Amino acid sequence: MPAIPTLAQSHPQVVHFVVALLLMGVLFRLVSLTGRLTGRLTGRLTGRLKFTNHAAATLLILGMIATAVAIKSGDAAHGPVERIPGARAAVQSHEQAADWTHDILLGVAVLELVALGMALSAKAAPHVRWVHVASAAVGVWGATTLYQTAELGGQLVYNYAGGPGLRSGAPEDVSHLLMAGLYNQSQLDRKEGRKVEAARLVEEMGARFGSDTTVRFLMVESLLKERENPAAAMAALDVISVGADDARLGARQANLRTDIFLAMGLADSAKATLDAAIGAFPQNPRLKTRRDSLP
Repeated sequence: MPAIPTLAQSHPQVVHFVVALLLMGVLFRLVSLTGRLTGRLTGRLTGRLKFTNHAAATLLILGMIATAVAIKSGDAAHGPVERIPGARAAVQSHEQAADWTHDILLGVAVLELVALGMALSAKAAPHVRWVHVASAAVGVWGATTLYQTAELGGQLVYNYAGGPGLRSGAPEDVSHLLMAGLYNQSQLDRKEGRKVEAARLVEEMGARFGSDTTVRFLMVESLLKERENPAAAMAALDVISVGADDARLGARQANLRTDIFLAMGLADSAKATLDAAIGAFPQNPRLKTRRDSLP
């Protein structure tokens, strides 16, 4: 049975509501004003969109409530992320931007509530549009700061891995995070010519996640490219079993076997491997393209 999400775990879901509600609320408020501030043509168009007036107020007030929940959930979630080496300054920048956005959007919600109150008074009702103008202006400002806050939050997730594996603390999620880190760093090391470092990281993946077929393929690839040992790579590949109906892994296995044969100087064996794979997986155009590229 899955665990019930905590407030901290719900932060990603809540912030998406904040973005959707507030951006649409500001947009509707701007649309609601066009007919009252411009000429007849625009007025006729906006007359058909009168719903945008009350829709804007509803969305902006609900967005403010969602913002308060997002702040609370973010405060609850920041601890594990802030303890990641090097991430503390980024966490603080995100928090400061979120607080600033909250204060601006609180002002927008207050203006919308004032406008709703004024609309109930015959004397004050004619002046409601100016409160809406103020709400729209502050709302555009708030939308800008909201975008900046979201950008900083995205940096925490994608630049510092501040979300995957840490939000729930579940062991399997932490393992996914570790595997992703080992994989991406090994690929970067390979690209930059650090063969020893790349091989060591792939071996660590194999030690921790050796039952994963994809990881085993990475180990074969590393034996070929980093260790430059095609015989060992072929021996490792031969003991990997792939289902006959698994087109994705079957094609990958065929490509790896082709690479090894080419490294051994056995071009005919490489062609035969691809021919067999094309027969088994005729729907895979990449196998055919590679077969055609061989001399």
